[in-house]
Amino acid sequence: MIEIESLTKQYGPTTVVDDVSMSIASGSITVIVGTSGSGKSTLLRMINKLIEPTHGRVRIDGRDTALTPAPLLRRKIGYVIQGHGLFPHRTVAENIATVPKLLGWEGARIRARVDELLKVFQLDPREYAGKFPYQLSGGQQQRVGVARALAAEPAVLLMDEPFGALDPIIRGKAQDDLLEIQRRFGTTVVLVTHDMDEAFRLGERVAVMNQGRVLQYDRPTALLTRPIDPFVSRLTGTADRSLRLLSLIKAGEAAEPGTAAEPGAMGAPGGALGPTVSADASLREVLCDLLWRGAAAVSVLNSDGTAAGTLTVARILARGKPG
Repeated sequence: MIEIESLTKQYGPTTVVDDVSMSIASGSITVIVGTSGSGKSTLLRMINKLIEPTHGRVRIDGRDTALTPAPLLRRKIGYVIQGHGLFPHRTVAENIATVPKLLGWEGARIRARVDELLKVFQLDPREYAGKFPYQLSGGQQQRVGVARALAAEPAVLLMDEPFGALDPIIRGKAQDDLLEIQRRFGTTVVLVTHDMDEAFRLGERVAVMNQGRVLQYDRPTALLTRPIDPFVSRLTGTADRSLRLLSLIKAGEAAEPGTAAEPGAMGAPGGALGPTVSADASLREVLCDLLWRGAAAVSVLNSDGTAAGTLTVARILARGKPG
């Protein structure tokens, strides 16, 4: 979907992005992470030509973006920034309809798309379409900002620290919304953050940047278990690396055959089913649940209620060891 080739941005003698090359798969979520001043936001903005590169090129679906005028390119690429950037003088519906109107969509099509997106984000069109941004909570404003970016059905969605201004609870819900929306529409998402936990939760692949260069571009598990640079190792966190690794592994992937019986139930092992967790839960979540219950094992259930196996504290801890 997106090919970045030797992309460089210089401001006088200062190189902000230094010879970056990477390929981003269609329908994936890619996260660019790094400390402040690492060049991650500049790299993102060169994809939609908000910043023109000094050298290098970007191809989207095989077409060099240099061949497309910037305003036309941006109408085909969704863009979300921290703080949502809604137009304060426009209603929710008018905000979402911004790009479709620029593209000349018919009114009925625009209204249908606005209603669809509001429902997807669990905002009743009858209640929210006519409201103004100041009448919404921070989380609701963020949802409308993402809905606006998706309104014209873009194949690519760029997000620059989109959840940085939200409190932890709303931020977690916004991340869940993004994962669900991406699964539903198959949009290719490129997201910038300085938060490693957010990067690992959302990214199928993560690019770690420092001083304008991409030091490592890989799957989260590889960054945790095989960091190729001391900076990558420090950024991913030495102390909590095992917990972060456990957060990437689903219970269904690690379960062993069998089920966990309730201690003392029906008089012996193999009796009543003991504690259960979803196969989609992370091993980190399961470990916390086991420690909270004071239990040694838990049964893992698939979405249809069938048994996927069992997990013990010992097995979870073994899966959390890098290497």
